[in-house]
Amino acid sequence: MRSTRQSSSKGGRKKRRFTTSIREQTQCRFCREGTKYVDYKDVETLQKLLTHRGKIFSRKRSGNCAGCQRKVKTAIKRARFMSLLPFAS
Repeated sequence: MRSTRQSSSKGGRKKRRFTTSIREQTQCRFCREGTKYVDYKDVETLQKLLTHRGKIFSRKRSGNCAGCQRKVKTAIKRARFMSLLPFAS
């Protein structure tokens, strides 16, 4: 009968190392500026959030937070309705 245990290195198991890194929280362009309302008349800013075909960039691509992305979406749709931005090009 064996009463001694084998160490973990001899048993074929590897020790797992958990590395935790603290990532800096980057804010979207509207949160950094402190804007509460995305203006539909600011066509230059809204065009930066559209593709050349007129599609809205995703949150991941534009870097917006969820709340600001919703505000941008409504502002772009209002600008399209007022014919400041194209629906498609």
